[in-house]
Amino acid sequence: MSIQDTLKQLGIELPPIAVPAAAYVPFVQTGNLVFLSGHIAKKDGKPWVGQLGVDMGTDEGKQAARAIAIDLLGTLQAAVGDLERVRRIVKVMSLVNSAPTFTEQHLVTNGASELFAAVFGERGAHARSAFGVAQIPMGACVEIELIAEVG
Repeated sequence: MSIQDTLKQLGIELPPIAVPAAAYVPFVQTGNLVFLSGHIAKKDGKPWVGQLGVDMGTDEGKQAARAIAIDLLGTLQAAVGDLERVRRIVKVMSLVNSAPTFTEQHLVTNGASELFAAVFGERGAHARSAFGVAQIPMGACVEIELIAEVG
């Protein structure tokens, strides 16, 4: 099954590439690697604001991470023209706006990791880091960046 067919089956329509909120570009390609800048969680087109362990639980954080993964796929498609060119999702780094006592950043980040696996199969398996941080720009609950290999 093609990636586009998989996305349709999952009910996912990829968004257009987002306009950067500061002095950076959405992606950079060097050789066969594409580095996507961090994307923050959005809900209804606005930053998905919250802090895990204070006013958000793990399940809602996981939904936010999945929403970011969809945005990242839109940016990746804009960067490479066709997601079929993606050989591998290499690395995912997740920042989770967390209370000092919240320790489930890895479970929040699964929202993105599981979607990449569903879309790309084995090519979606990736190395990953998930950090708890004191704050994310605009008060967003989660921010994720990605590195992909293309052919």
